[in-house]
Amino acid sequence: MIEYSLVDIVAQLTDIGLSSVDIPVIAPPAIFILAIALILPALSRRVGHGLGVLVTAGVAIMSLFIRDGTYLAVNFLGFDAVLLFVDSFSRLMGVIFGTIGAAAVVYSYSSNATNRQTAFALGYVGTSIGSVFAGDWLTLIFFWELMAVTSSLLVWDYGGEAVRAGFRYAIYHGVGGSLLLAAIIWQYVEVGSFLFSASQGLTAGVPAVLGAIGIGVNVGFVGLHPWLPDTYPRPHIAASVFLSVYTTKTGVYGLARAFPNGNLAVAYMGTAMALVGVIYALLQNDMRRLLSYHIQSQVGYMVAGVGIGTALATAGAFAHVFNHILYKALLFMTAGVVIAGTQEENLKYLGGLKNALPLTGLAFVIAALSISGFPGFNGFVSKGMITGAAHKKHLDGIFYILLAAGVGTFMSFIKFGYYAFVREAESVTPVQSSRTGQRVAMLSVAGLCVLFGLFPEMLFSILPGSTAKADPFTLSHLSEGAILATLGIIGFAVLKKPLSKITDVPDIDRIVHPAVFYATRGLVRGTTEIFALVDALLVRLSSEAIDTINNPARVTNVVPGFQSEQAPAEIRSSGVNIGTGALLVVLTAVMTLTLTILM
Repeated sequence: MIEYSLVDIVAQLTDIGLSSVDIPVIAPPAIFILAIALILPALSRRVGHGLGVLVTAGVAIMSLFIRDGTYLAVNFLGFDAVLLFVDSFSRLMGVIFGTIGAAAVVYSYSSNATNRQTAFALGYVGTSIGSVFAGDWLTLIFFWELMAVTSSLLVWDYGGEAVRAGFRYAIYHGVGGSLLLAAIIWQYVEVGSFLFSASQGLTAGVPAVLGAIGIGVNVGFVGLHPWLPDTYPRPHIAASVFLSVYTTKTGVYGLARAFPNGNLAVAYMGTAMALVGVIYALLQNDMRRLLSYHIQSQVGYMVAGVGIGTALATAGAFAHVFNHILYKALLFMTAGVVIAGTQEENLKYLGGLKNALPLTGLAFVIAALSISGFPGFNGFVSKGMITGAAHKKHLDGIFYILLAAGVGTFMSFIKFGYYAFVREAESVTPVQSSRTGQRVAMLSVAGLCVLFGLFPEMLFSILPGSTAKADPFTLSHLSEGAILATLGIIGFAVLKKPLSKITDVPDIDRIVHPAVFYATRGLVRGTTEIFALVDALLVRLSSEAIDTINNPARVTNVVPGFQSEQAPAEIRSSGVNIGTGALLVVLTAVMTLTLTILM
């Protein structure tokens, strides 16, 4: 019997070529997911969720094996459009979007999600996949806007506090999508085509600026990010798993299409996101709010990679997209199990869960080490590629700020793990254990985090860009990971007491949301009041005009030296006839003038 190591298997698959299979293209893969989403409410929970798992897993498999360059072109209203285009970018996005979609549906089923909620979630997955497989800007913006609609519905479905948060979420993404649409229209005017192949990204100038801001809403640019920590902690725990994956990472994909050669302004914005997000995350006590800020921080690494624009940076950015989706979804899964088991979201009131939820604790540790970039876990590989690319390009500011953000990440998840699982709880309360489907989903994703951390060649084979200089297991990189972990432990030990006293940390939404609310209310009320005043004035003028025509004596009474008593009796007694006559004279004059002009 011949035994093969995993590395040997990966090498053989790479030699064969994962993209060497001709798969007939009937329709974009998004269509199949959306079809299941439409019929799911009419099915039983078991059948509906089972179909959801099959269709999302099927998209992942198709994405892995379909040939590069496969496309499906159509003509829409006279414009060339490509509903499906396969290259290294869309392939990777399809693989990870489908994979995590299947795991999230399993988790949803075991978390008592309704068929309607999972239908909205699959609609969200389908529209996201439609965006990343688009071959032109017109198709991308079509699915991009549908993605905003389906994700808003997913938030709203839970009711309660999620309704207001979902409304704000919808406004943010409506504005962002409108800006991106304006950029795309301007791009069409400039190059005469919506196809990606018509130009190298968005044209410099107004289209690039509008596109960057519009996409920046989705990825959580600093200042455009309040929707993220405001929304993701509100809905059902299973809905948060889906939300943590698709919008921001589709945004990173959009940035790569818009700026294929990089952009330093984008790189520095990504660096700012990494640092600002981790600082705010460290100050949070709400579990899902902490994780939401870490989405902004981790997406910052990806945005920085796209902005740097070298082959290694691009490969690192999309390796981090892939890895982040795994460990971030896993973190939201573990947080969801804790919330469902304890009915508590605040870390201050938790503790001692390592005994009550041992497998959940194990999954959390794997996810925490992955997101922190500890050697042997997947985040260590992709983070190192991005920081290495910054270092090679002598972008020292970006390099050191990303390292500092890495220390903050270690501190955040030491805090999370300590308060939720390690320290002794102040009071003992019954804890509901995790369910079988939840454990299957969590441990499967945790296994992938370890697998891609130990055998990164498996991921390298499908990455865009170049991984030629991406050896993650050099002594310097291993030392770097160990140093960051040590600094994180020391930092948490030093700041543990001050952090425990922090209860509420204001963000820019404390200014933005009230300002927008009162400005909008002032605009609406001001407009309606002005309309009411104009309406009342016109009614008054019309009434006065009619009264004057019917009773001309009213005018003579106010003219000095010409009082009604001095007028002949026959004039005073025939005001109606005089008014009618005056009106007829005016109408006759107008008709005569009109006929003269026409003739």
